[in-house]
Amino acid sequence: MQTRMKEFRARHGITQADLADRVGVRRETIVHLEKGAYTPSLRLAWQVARELGTTVDELFSFDDEDTRTTATK
Repeated sequence: MQTRMKEFRARHGITQADLADRVGVRRETIVHLEKGAYTPSLRLAWQVARELGTTVDELFSFDDEDTRTTATK
């Protein structure tokens, strides 16, 4: 998974801790999301996108290989 969360957070001057508070998760969750180490639920992805003034599609992307790998599991 690719994410542009850090870029959008910087545009809005929001820290990881601030974003975590706004969407109701721990700061570590935001860290993992930004590293692409954690795939958010649809609800969390939508909440993060809303807080950063963008869409889920602009914020997160999945390459075809990731999609094929998870689809076969």
